[in-house]
Amino acid sequence: MIIAPELPLFTLFLSQHKTIATNFILAIVFLLFLPAQNYYYSLDLSTYHPLVRHLDLDLSNFSFYPQNVNQVSAPLISAYSAVVIDVNSKAILFTKNPDEKLLPASTTKIMTALVALDQYRLNQIVTIDSHSLVEGQNMGLESGEKITVENLLFGLLVQSGNDAAQALADFYPQGETGFVAAMNQKVKDFNLLNTQFQNPTGLDEFGHYTTVHDLSLIAAHAMENPDFVRFVGTQKITVTDIDHTIVHELETINELLGEIPGLKGVKTGWTELAGECLVTYTQRDNHAIITAVLNSQDRFTDSRLLIDWVFTNYQWTDPPAIHL
Repeated sequence: MIIAPELPLFTLFLSQHKTIATNFILAIVFLLFLPAQNYYYSLDLSTYHPLVRHLDLDLSNFSFYPQNVNQVSAPLISAYSAVVIDVNSKAILFTKNPDEKLLPASTTKIMTALVALDQYRLNQIVTIDSHSLVEGQNMGLESGEKITVENLLFGLLVQSGNDAAQALADFYPQGETGFVAAMNQKVKDFNLLNTQFQNPTGLDEFGHYTTVHDLSLIAAHAMENPDFVRFVGTQKITVTDIDHTIVHELETINELLGEIPGLKGVKTGWTELAGECLVTYTQRDNHAIITAVLNSQDRFTDSRLLIDWVFTNYQWTDPPAIHL
């Protein structure tokens, strides 16, 4: 007589009652996926929550959308990272490593100017002390000099003066630390996730970084301020201290300003580690674009190529239909 090997009782039961086994398995699966009153079930997404990032976007404010009607590819550029955005729609027309965190050099001063314009009056008087006389590109401030915020902003955005940036930061009630904190708060206010500032000048420092995408959006916000537009659109200007005894001859570093039709600024930057940097704002026929290049070998050529490419090949038409 052949004796079958013993089977575990539960296995033997299932083999003899297939219908019961199937129903048992389905019941277990149903119980596993039954909604429960856990954290995610009760999560209220109608109000702000750390898992939800609020974006204050109004998509109804633009009536024209840029389209590459000629289907011509973007030019080759030397910059490691670059972006072109349409100012009105915020549509991205070109990207190259757009979210790579890089050293911004003096393009930092766009945010420095924004905070200064928020916090100070243009006719406020700043007394320069030796702490503000920092290294690098400067407008030539002197210790003890009394100068207006407006003239410091010219020195900041025309001459790219590190001394002007430092003086504006030192003038803040909480000093440079508080000023830089205000810069980073404005980054949060703009809902940007890939930018952090450690100083107002743009000198290389660990933890001081941005991306071309963030930088282009910062510039878009800045160009909404008429005073900022006036400063970055100035090619040459002479400013003085309040006694008109100390003279500062300022000249823009942006070689494209006055050379490219419709170009209104915005800001250059350079350090040995950051490479050549440039943000531009160009407007033609009521359509404006912003270009941003970081770590470029030739920032002016790169930017010129991108600007020419857009305005040669793009047309602004009605926005594409959105199908939900």
